[in-house]
Amino acid sequence: MKKHNFDIAVFDGDGIGPEIMQCTLQLLDHVCRDCNTFSLSYNSLPAGAAHYEKTGESLPQVSLDAARASNAILLSAMGLPHIRKPDGTEIVPQIDLRMELDLFAGVRPVFTFPGLQVLSDERAAQLDFVLIRESIEGLFAHKDEGVVSNNEEATETLRITRKVSEQLFDFSFRLAQSRAKRLNRPGKLMCIDKANVFRSFWFFREIFYERAAAFPDIETSAMYVDAAAMKMVQSPWDFDVMVTENMFGDILSDLGAGIMGSLGLAPSADIGADNAVFQPCHGSAPDIAGQGIANPAAMILSAAMMLEYLGDNNGCDEAVKCGERLRDAVTRAIAVESGRGRDIGGSANTGLIARTVQDYL
Repeated sequence: MKKHNFDIAVFDGDGIGPEIMQCTLQLLDHVCRDCNTFSLSYNSLPAGAAHYEKTGESLPQVSLDAARASNAILLSAMGLPHIRKPDGTEIVPQIDLRMELDLFAGVRPVFTFPGLQVLSDERAAQLDFVLIRESIEGLFAHKDEGVVSNNEEATETLRITRKVSEQLFDFSFRLAQSRAKRLNRPGKLMCIDKANVFRSFWFFREIFYERAAAFPDIETSAMYVDAAAMKMVQSPWDFDVMVTENMFGDILSDLGAGIMGSLGLAPSADIGADNAVFQPCHGSAPDIAGQGIANPAAMILSAAMMLEYLGDNNGCDEAVKCGERLRDAVTRAIAVESGRGRDIGGSANTGLIARTVQDYL
């Protein structure tokens, strides 16, 4: 039997990043310790706002090269509000990684936890949908090229290409198919755009329906982003898989985290043809850094997504099962006081939450 040795590029991040990364790696080691078909090795790499402050580089070339060569990238929260580039923008190596590695599909799962239901409707207990955010184009494509003219006018450029859109939609349709199989229900995919106002988004929607012809088993629809935001609040259980442009996805994914209960519970992945990054949706929270009170749940759930990705991509069922075990342990931990952080009304600190998760593994 072939044993897979997965090389994981690790970015500790800024602020609370190192704290939540440390306990996540310990939990990964624990859940994988008796595995016969795979192992994990970690390569800790420098990047981030604090590194930029010291060296003038936010993502050194050696870190980028090592990340590119890895089997997966585990990235903690990055950025510090007080450390900025000369043009006033924040340090965002996580976005640089997406661009450099062509990580076109941002995967943002939205689900509810037993005993932690933000929405009062009983249907929210079964809430389970996925937002796919295009991650390398849209308004982020030229993020370093914005122009301010004579302190009177600012201009940014939005870009949508057929190549990336086709990759994005095919990925989204395949995800809808795999969810339909796993959940034993028809698969649905909805395109979220602003095609009634912008020609670029009508182009986006046209490509969506073109690619839909190759996936006749998936029910397709489209909705304008403002209506979708309202529906996410009123009846989010109606969604299955949603796919949208970069900026819209950035905003809607945080709305999804609010439905879950907190950004501290929201995991994510950015996936391309050859590489994938797994990271929590939340920021570096410098106001609580070093106090040991950050909720590591989103970081741990992102690591669970990483295990499932490694397993699916390499035919390693044991890795998939370890990811499922880790996710289930977090879900069970959140149901008890010792697994609830301050962001969701509890009082447990980082270490106690991690120990509670480990107890359920």
